[in-house]
Amino acid sequence: MLTDARVRGAKPKAKRYRLGDSEGLVLMVCPEAEGAGKYWQYRDRRGGKDKTYSLGVYPEVSLAAARALRDGVRVKLAAGIDPRAKAEPAAPATFEAVAEDWFKTRMLGVRSAGHTDTIRYRLNTFLYPALRGRPIAEISSADMLALLKAIEARPARGRATTLADTAHRVCNIASQVFRYGVSTGRCQNDPTGALRGALKPTVRAHHAALTKREDIAELMRKIAAYTGSLVVRSALLFSAYTFQRPGEIRHAEWGEFDMSAEGGALWKIPAEKMKMRRPHLVPLAPQAADVIEALRPLTGEGRYVFTSGYSRVEAMSENTIRAALRRMGYTNEQMTAHGFRGMASTCLNELGWAGDVIERQLAHIEGNAVRAAYNHAEYLPERRAMMTAWANWLDSLRGGGG
Repeated sequence: MLTDARVRGAKPKAKRYRLGDSEGLVLMVCPEAEGAGKYWQYRDRRGGKDKTYSLGVYPEVSLAAARALRDGVRVKLAAGIDPRAKAEPAAPATFEAVAEDWFKTRMLGVRSAGHTDTIRYRLNTFLYPALRGRPIAEISSADMLALLKAIEARPARGRATTLADTAHRVCNIASQVFRYGVSTGRCQNDPTGALRGALKPTVRAHHAALTKREDIAELMRKIAAYTGSLVVRSALLFSAYTFQRPGEIRHAEWGEFDMSAEGGALWKIPAEKMKMRRPHLVPLAPQAADVIEALRPLTGEGRYVFTSGYSRVEAMSENTIRAALRRMGYTNEQMTAHGFRGMASTCLNELGWAGDVIERQLAHIEGNAVRAAYNHAEYLPERRAMMTAWANWLDSLRGGGG
């Protein structure tokens, strides 16, 4: 068998000559008159006929590469395929195919369930209908601008976020797909890069929240009197008592709750569900623990605590709490599912709780990266006390105290 040193040191002679490797692979060495080149051949002698297949020129094709090419030819011949036949050109990759590949690689199992649900919704609602079947390499900046401008022109339909904000978010998703396509060799550039300044500026709107005591008292009374499903009423109460992100609450699983933890019940949210990709501990006040236990006979046999109204297998829809608040008489400008967080943050600060304790319970990002990696249990005793005091305060407001 040949070695790299022998191939490299093979010198031209007066005539062509071959150096044999194994299984039909040979290196042809040409004389000076022919340029003193070296190239690879595979000689196949099956069927009583001697056929030669060119495998490339050395050193562009190394010994290892030549052996791999030889093996590829042998596999094709064994399958009855002519190695010399040109393969049909592959169909160009579509935007949807690249986006699905990107979604599985960069989103699923990497980002939180709530975030991936939002990305999936925007792909299916805004990008796929306009770009389905389009080769990703042929989509231009003008195509993307027309798509995004159409989003800006859509009626608001009562959503809290502005249409301009939606267009910018969809543009960001598309940009990530295009850049993934560039990195995987399926397109040459990101056409959204040329759209800077072409869209309407976003007006960042804060999530509407009730922060006055009398308004919060009325909210708690309306939740207590809610006549919809027990699961929805429980999710509303749990949102008020724990003020975690709506997606984290909707996707809460029975296996995440330790109701007999030392010091009190705990909700242990894994990192993959958290926006900042770090595990989070939520001490449960007795009232929050009671909400969970009351649902056990109804949904405890399944995966999710707060299940869909259509299926005890699926998690609650992202629109359920918003619809319940509307049914209770609140507009988007008054209260949102995310507003329970703003409500708690504002009131707990006014009630004199330490800012660090509040921020930690809200799972807001820690500026020190090293500290952040280990602080999911930080201030846990203080947070236990705060969460119990918060639930008691809410209940006192509902009963007319506070």
